[in-house]
Amino acid sequence: MKIDVNTLRCAGIGICESIAPDVFEVDDNGSMNVIGDEVSPEDLADIQRAIDSCPTAALRLIP
Repeated sequence: MKIDVNTLRCAGIGICESIAPDVFEVDDNGSMNVIGDEVSPEDLADIQRAIDSCPTAALRLIP
């Protein structure tokens, strides 16, 4: 699985980063970065919680 970020929707608020800081990073410009290429099973619950918490629905998982 991979994480897809819709950069046009992402507001750079950082909720995802606060939920899963090992996976998401918002830089000083407010741009979202995904750390790593693949979703690890141990991070999946936090990633899903971050996706569900995104107020702009900018995140999704791709199988």
